[in-house]
Amino acid sequence: MNIDDFREEQLQTSRKVLVRDDFKKIELVAGCDQAFKGKKVISAIVVCTKDLKVVDEQYATVETDLPYLPGFRYYREGPAIAAAFAKLKKAPDVMIMSANGILHPLRMGLASQVGIALNVPTIGIAKTLLCGNVEEGKVYLNNEVRGQEIKTREHSKPLYVSAGHRISLETSLELIKEITKYPHKLPEPLHLAHRLAKKALSELYSSEKGL
Repeated sequence: MNIDDFREEQLQTSRKVLVRDDFKKIELVAGCDQAFKGKKVISAIVVCTKDLKVVDEQYATVETDLPYLPGFRYYREGPAIAAAFAKLKKAPDVMIMSANGILHPLRMGLASQVGIALNVPTIGIAKTLLCGNVEEGKVYLNNEVRGQEIKTREHSKPLYVSAGHRISLETSLELIKEITKYPHKLPEPLHLAHRLAKKALSELYSSEKGL
């Protein structure tokens, strides 16, 4: 596939995105983050209860020939995320990703594509603004509210939250506020997933050096 094929697939898939609450409950919340070494993509997922007790954590490493392509991260990272997700013994009710959801030129950021592919409610939370304009905290793109700028820690740079799939922006913001704990800037499951991805990356370096 090439960029045009990716774009066409995103356009078609974007029609399936739901930005309303489409679940019965939220009891288990997962964080998902990636780390990289050359052609290898490591995806780490940590599942927590809402009181932030870890109930499952898994990671997977998948090799890919695709480079980083802004706006098309799913095609590089998706296989590793799916492999890690398949290992989970406790499936989450919602998964928070270090990515964008519908805050994307085609309404199809990594969080949205993963949500559709895995049929799981997803939330995107990004450290930088990929697109759109911020007005009174809301992020607008093409005359639509696509996300929300938030600050989870005093004197820190803002984060950008967007619905991924099967969840509303309002519920996404409420959940993130509930499970972000000082002094961490990111929601706790995502912070833990970031740590797990770094640990797996360190182990990969060590194994390749024969340590």
